[in-house]
Amino acid sequence: MSKKLLLKNDHIPGINTLATYKENGGYAVLTNALKNLSPDAIVEEVKKSGLRGRGGAGFPTGMKWSFLAKPEGVPRYLVCNADESEPGTFKDRYLMERIPHLLVEGMILSSFALGANTSYIYIRGEYFYVANILEKAIDEAYQAGYLGKNILGTGFNLDLYVQVGAGAYICGEETALLESLEGKRGNPRIKPPFPAVAGLYGCPTVVNNVETIAAVVPIIEMGGEEYAKIGIGKSTGTKLISASGHINKPGVYEIELGLPVEEFIYSEEWCGGIRGGRKMKAVVAGGSSVPILPTELILKTVNGEPRLMSYESLGDGGFISGTMLGSGGFIVMDEETSIVKNLYTFSRFYHHESCGQCSPCREGIGWMERILEKILDGRGTLADIDLLWDIQSKIEGKTICPLGEAAAWPVAAAIRHFRPEFEAYVTNPDSIKDIKHYYRLKN
Repeated sequence: MSKKLLLKNDHIPGINTLATYKENGGYAVLTNALKNLSPDAIVEEVKKSGLRGRGGAGFPTGMKWSFLAKPEGVPRYLVCNADESEPGTFKDRYLMERIPHLLVEGMILSSFALGANTSYIYIRGEYFYVANILEKAIDEAYQAGYLGKNILGTGFNLDLYVQVGAGAYICGEETALLESLEGKRGNPRIKPPFPAVAGLYGCPTVVNNVETIAAVVPIIEMGGEEYAKIGIGKSTGTKLISASGHINKPGVYEIELGLPVEEFIYSEEWCGGIRGGRKMKAVVAGGSSVPILPTELILKTVNGEPRLMSYESLGDGGFISGTMLGSGGFIVMDEETSIVKNLYTFSRFYHHESCGQCSPCREGIGWMERILEKILDGRGTLADIDLLWDIQSKIEGKTICPLGEAAAWPVAAAIRHFRPEFEAYVTNPDSIKDIKHYYRLKN
């Protein structure tokens, strides 16, 4: 049985309320830390923990915090990225729905550590009902003295706000999020300067994911060194995984990093195997933007070792034969899945969500979508497959933000690992089941 840190109390009725949350130890860590730890001591514990950003990039959180500029007389901000727009990812939504006070406590702890007196939770527009849950939890925290002026008599002041976005995937990118939070169009900024120097309103800002901030609570409770003992290597602690697709038990799971991928997919404790007794064909391990891997590569590394649920193991082999843990959006596909249809759906999504600021992204992704539609219509040629490959290579690394890569990597990986399937749509379209009835998500 895997150790649970974030979801250990998610089964308790009423855990979303302040009263029940406190009955089960809630805000005890915050109370102790505010009275007995300095901000620098909290940052040091986060560094010792080895916690990496749980939003997708996996950058060391303590290191990110240490980059925060601290000029005299200039406010600092902490912004929680609750935009969670990555297809296949829904673990932040689950955490906020079920245990909102865990995020609120993490926000207060982290704000204290960073010297922020005003903090924000930026949540995607489609999560409006979740925003209401957070607002209620924040109101309860104010009434109990955990937010506002002179928190718990320590002299620390903090105001916490929830800002609802308009449902734009691009606002998951931290600088686009800050632009939106300032009331402007959510276009990514050119970096440098980085948010740690010039972020929200031009002031030093840290942007962290929901799960990352929530993890600060158990880290301070148990100590950074103890937290680092969980997991494997540089992949320390636990990770929330959004498991979906053709599995018997889809849902949100908290795993210890280092769990074998095969065990996660087939164990009854976790996903319970492939639905309908079918064989597994492929897995998208970290949300739609990471490279897809066929069964033989998702279960074993290039060295023949069992693939583990960790940043290092899933990345083994680079993008030739590896992938990324990303945001933990774990999508399993069975043997009847059309990789080409799936890729078309992904490409259409990224084309729709591109902010249009960079021409390789704005034009290239739309071009890829149209070619995939042509192939699925039975009008494609073998040259179209090569053209797809060429277009994705001209998007990667040539845009202001990572949305270009998010659209290019799935195309590259799908062609690399499943090219015969693309060719079958071209050379023998009648052999492809229901080719004329694929998902046409037209306007």
